Amino acid sequence: MISDAELQEILNRCQNATPGPWVSFVEGRDHESGSSFIQTSGGDIELLGTSTADQDFIAHSRTDIPKLIEEIRRLKQLA
Repeated sequence: MISDAELQEILNRCQNATPGPWVSFVEGRDHESGSSFIQTSGGDIELLGTSTADQDFIAHSRTDIPKLIEEIRRLKQLA
């Protein structure tokens, strides 16, 4: 079981990151030239040696993690 303190630590890491949403742009899928990158409000993040799935996962984690923590806390209150 994840403790409330652990949930808060995870949320703190997320909240300390560049604000979302983050958007994954993959060359050949989302645009035709340049490199693949994650667009954030603070600038672009280029990842080397990652798969498209890894890049999409990282980009979506910025908005997915807070949603998951909210749901976990809601479910814990019901228990």
